[in-house]
Amino acid sequence: MIRLEDLSLTIGKAEILRRVSLDIAPGRVTGLVGESGSGKSMTALSIMRLLPRESRVSGRIILDDSNILEKSERQMCALRGNRIGMIFQEPMTALNPVKTIGDQVMETLLIHTGHSPAEAREIAREKLARVGLPEDRFPLTRYPHELSGGQRQRVCIAMAIALSPELLIADEPTTALDVTTQAQILDLLRELVREEGMSLLLITHDLAVVAGMADHVAVMQKGEIVEQGATEPLFRAMRHPYTKALFEASSHAPARRPTATGEAILTVSKAVRDYALPRTRLIGPAPVFRAVRSVSFTLNKGESLGLVGESGCGKSTLARAILGLEPLQAGEIRAFGQPMGPGFPTRLKAGIQVVFQDPYGSFNPRWKVARLVAEPFHLMGTRPDDWRARVARALEDVGIGGDAMERYIHEFSGGQRQRIAIARALILKPEIIVLDEAVSALDVSVRAQVLDLLADLQAEYGLAYLFISHDLSVVRAITDRVLVMKAGEIVEEGATEAVFSAPAHPYTQALIEAAPAIPAEWKVHEHGQAPVV
Repeated sequence: MIRLEDLSLTIGKAEILRRVSLDIAPGRVTGLVGESGSGKSMTALSIMRLLPRESRVSGRIILDDSNILEKSERQMCALRGNRIGMIFQEPMTALNPVKTIGDQVMETLLIHTGHSPAEAREIAREKLARVGLPEDRFPLTRYPHELSGGQRQRVCIAMAIALSPELLIADEPTTALDVTTQAQILDLLRELVREEGMSLLLITHDLAVVAGMADHVAVMQKGEIVEQGATEPLFRAMRHPYTKALFEASSHAPARRPTATGEAILTVSKAVRDYALPRTRLIGPAPVFRAVRSVSFTLNKGESLGLVGESGCGKSTLARAILGLEPLQAGEIRAFGQPMGPGFPTRLKAGIQVVFQDPYGSFNPRWKVARLVAEPFHLMGTRPDDWRARVARALEDVGIGGDAMERYIHEFSGGQRQRIAIARALILKPEIIVLDEAVSALDVSVRAQVLDLLADLQAEYGLAYLFISHDLSVVRAITDRVLVMKAGEIVEEGATEAVFSAPAHPYTQALIEAAPAIPAEWKVHEHGQAPVV
């Protein structure tokens, strides 16, 4: 349907793409995989001609025997959305927050067709229903912030398929979604390819997603396609070392030494967290939404405890309560033998630190790394004289050189930023670190490095981790025990391997079944043993 021939891209003095050649067949799914920075998204943006002004492109992108790179901007405007649609990674930034979902799907139709507003609204209604957002449950008058992440991604898909394009480009469409929502989105894309006959270019760093979706796979490294072919034969052969390294990283489990003791340092007893909802009547109590329902568990010193569940199940709400950021309506949280609350001693607060999902969003971009990592000293009300030496030591502990202290956070990659976030959490020498989706946005190789780092730090300092994630493979690799949360309740708990090997609750079984996996028989080691994936 589209052919890339020797596509090269330079931005300023940086060479981004090097002689990329790829055929995207009609009615088929083509997977493009690689690490962050390998050039996957820039390949897609080159097809869409959405490149920065300083870019220089050579080669050819053939559509209907014509070169897209030679088309005018007016011709490209007629092409985008009409024949080539694109779904971006982060739906909240791709959608307009001040326009309703109905208006945003209609916009494509009104720009590219002669439909009246009434006709466009009817088509928008059909497309939203097609992607699982029927009007009786999701009115066209809703705004993006009123939807969950998976629902917003469905709106983006409805916009992209509004004109039934011949090619749909999906750039990391499921990276930030939980396993069940991811499975639903992937099933939807698979159905669209089958029923609409469109081509799909699926860009991802998750090999398991590609294994279950793609007919053809291209592996990209440093702007070059190093290996490509039909999916199953490529996975079985894996001739290039980079492809093999990606495969090994996707199932990587860090070497961990048992550090857990029987000493409880965090106890949650029948915790309840309610949120007030808008009033629907003038008289009577305000309605409430119960996000956390009588949750109880214990975290022991040196232990890794996993907390898994779908988006909206209450994981992050519970984490905020543990950190003292939100009050409980009932129950109690005790840390280091003291009840958490307004009178919790400042010296003990330093013992619980947190690493968030988005490291860039949790840092002040105007500060240098030295000040960012030392920020907890300021919040504790005291900064030691040797604070710079402590910052340098924390950075060295996470594998970042001391010269990083004088640089800004935007100068680092995503994996390096997450390491700096971990350094900031370590600076006060805590006993507990809460990791809230700390590796979900990282590609497989960087994720493997960060998991190794966390295992090493735990062994060295005896840290206890509360590891919150929707990525079941990560939780299985890094935790001793696991809690499964659904609708604010813990529905199953136990030793990690026991729960994953023989889940008792139907919800846990559904989560494990929804997780994508590379078929074990697709890759056999030299000694004839299939890897555990």
